[in-house]
Amino acid sequence: MLPDEVFEHGPDPDNPGWRHWNLKDRSLFNGAVMGKLITRVDDDGKARLRMFPERRHENLQGIIHGAVTLSLIDISLFTTMHTIGSGNAGPSVTVELSTQFVGGGQPDRPLDAVCEIVRETGSMVFVRGTVEQEDHKVASFSGIVKKMKRRIAA
Repeated sequence: MLPDEVFEHGPDPDNPGWRHWNLKDRSLFNGAVMGKLITRVDDDGKARLRMFPERRHENLQGIIHGAVTLSLIDISLFTTMHTIGSGNAGPSVTVELSTQFVGGGQPDRPLDAVCEIVRETGSMVFVRGTVEQEDHKVASFSGIVKKMKRRIAA
């Protein structure tokens, strides 16, 4: 399947300047667990992926669960490839993700992963970024994505 067949990434009318980043099949992980995701490219050229935390994203301490933050980071690697990289993030896999949690995410504000591409080769993309809520940093990270060749069905 081509990315346009499985993703809905048109303009988000509720958030001017932002685009959807949602799987058309909402029963898959992104929609079922993360909820609505939107993306944009900031004025400084960085890719930004935003989620809107809900009660289901909280841990027992009332902050955003670390697994949710890690999921946002992982998804942001592919959003970054699509928006500021070579464009085709579909047939790819995360091969490394290093994360440092530096603060707790608050469930009453949008949570953003802000990313830049350090280097892109023919088969790999090296990304780094931060997870933030306005001026509050939640995590810093770096990740490597391996571009996979599209398999042709037999």
